[in-house]
Formats: sequence, structure tokens, C-alpha cells
Amino acid sequence: QVQLVESGGGLVQAGGSLRLSCAASGRTFSSYTMGWFRQSPGKERVFVAAISWRGGRTAYVDSVKGRFTISRDNAKNTVYLQMNSLKPEDTAVYYCARDRLTARWNINFGVGDYGSWGQGTQVTVSS
Repeated sequence: QVQLVESGGGLVQAGGSLRLSCAASGRTFSSYTMGWFRQSPGKERVFVAAISWRGGRTAYVDSVKGRFTISRDNAKNTVYLQMNSLKPEDTAVYYCARDRLTARWNINFGVGDYGSWGQGTQVTVSS
């Protein structure tokens, strides 16, 4: 069972930046697409960004395109989410997730496509 541990959340003013990290246990990290999701109070968990298992392809929800960047370091078993120009509507708990299947060609966006989750890290953006 893989363990995913997020870090890097916090309180930031609008326009500021944060960098989230997600460290994964085990030796199969490089075989999986990794994603970031977020959940606001009273709302469903939604897709934010994902990166393919080799790192060559990325995908983003429209609301974060141009502001957020997902990356990974397979040697460190870590995936990152660099968040710039943060807005109050970015406030949420951010979750790291691992694809349910290995080495999938397509990047998937549904919560059900991901089989392992971290505990989440709170990001709060003040106006």
C-alpha cells in the first residue's frame, strides 16, 4: 500500500505563491500518473492537475491554467504543484493522488480514476 504525504500548504495573500509537495513511498512511483485534486467546504473533490508517469504530459483544469504548474521528480518519488497568482477561490484542501492503474496513456480527471490518496494539505488565500 503506497503512502502519499502532502506538504507545503498554508495561508497566503491573493497574488502570492505556494509550492505543494507530495512524497510517495515504495519503488513504483515512476510507473503511475500522479494528480492533484482540491476540495472546498461543502463541495465535491475536483481535479486540478495531473502529470503522466514519465512526466511528458500534463493536464490542468481551466481555472488554473497559466497559474499552476505540476512537475515530478521520479528519483525523489515526489510530485509538486507550483501555484502562482493565487486567488481566494483557490482556497481548499489539496490532495495528492496516484492513478489506479500503471502506465496509462491517457491522463484521467475523475476521482474514481485514482486509487491512492494523501491526507490533504490546507491552502487558504486571503483577499
